[in-house]
Amino acid sequence: MYIFATIFASIAALIAAGFLYQRLGAHLDRRRYAGSGRWINIGQGCKLYLLEKGSGGPTVLFESGIAATNLNWCRIQETVSRFTHTASYDRGGLGWSSPANSARTPGNIAIELHAMLERAGIKPPYVLVGHSFGGLVMRRYAVLYPEDVAGIVLVDPMRCEEWPPLDPTKQAQIDRGTKLTGYAIPIAHLGLARLAVTSLLCRSGQISSFLAGAAGNGGRHVLGRIKDEVGKMPQEVWPIVAAHWSRPSYYAGMCSHVESVPDTVREMVATDPIVGIPVTLLTPGSASPLCERRLGEIGDNVQQVIAPASAHWIHLDEPDLVIDSIREMVMAATHEAIPVSV
Repeated sequence: MYIFATIFASIAALIAAGFLYQRLGAHLDRRRYAGSGRWINIGQGCKLYLLEKGSGGPTVLFESGIAATNLNWCRIQETVSRFTHTASYDRGGLGWSSPANSARTPGNIAIELHAMLERAGIKPPYVLVGHSFGGLVMRRYAVLYPEDVAGIVLVDPMRCEEWPPLDPTKQAQIDRGTKLTGYAIPIAHLGLARLAVTSLLCRSGQISSFLAGAAGNGGRHVLGRIKDEVGKMPQEVWPIVAAHWSRPSYYAGMCSHVESVPDTVREMVATDPIVGIPVTLLTPGSASPLCERRLGEIGDNVQQVIAPASAHWIHLDEPDLVIDSIREMVMAATHEAIPVSV
């Protein structure tokens, strides 16, 4: 009996230590890394984290992929801010923002983005820049608020025909992603996610490699993808990525985004094309170009540009191409030349 009591007490102590480790770490992370931006209250208890840089106009707005935060744009935002005002943010449920109050569909997010811009005092016109799922958000924003938009740059936007219900074979992938992400929430509460990602991005990586190996081939595959994509980002932001991925709310937010994919597809199928606004569509060399019919579904003035050296993350593989596309949109909106050397 004494042995069982000792084991139980030891397990309880480890769980308590894990909770304390996570809570204290999250508090320190927020104080250490979130001071550059500000939180905008958009109502119903939801506050979105906003990071602005530069001055002038039009404002360039950045929207990240389905589970990404403003950190994905840090290098490009820094460069673009040298010739105009820029704004990136974390969607509800991700990064430093509070949990969302609505389904994570492009229309809902576009409405929240509009509310944030109004309450932050950031006036139109805007040049919208969106990657992957974020490209769908920017398309919806342009349809809902066309008078606000001067131009759009879509960085390999999510292709709805590749996801359910248009491609029902991918439903199992959605279900698996939602299930695995749900498992990560209690793991993060216990501080194990913090232990793993801090090891991977801030230390030797031995602990993360051990945990990935224990999870089998799937764990090693995920670890490899994380190393590949995060490795393309500036090393100074790696600790902030680790801070985001340590938070239980991050996995809850990711889960809500993933489970909303079928509703996202239904919404976008019913969305009108963008009318009268120039759109630059960047397609990676690793993917097939969009046909004229697909381009017409996006808008009536879409120019497709191939990024020959890129996979899905064009803004990380060929950032100069994205920056040049943004510069051209800003120049068209202002009718002023911007030197490439800035």
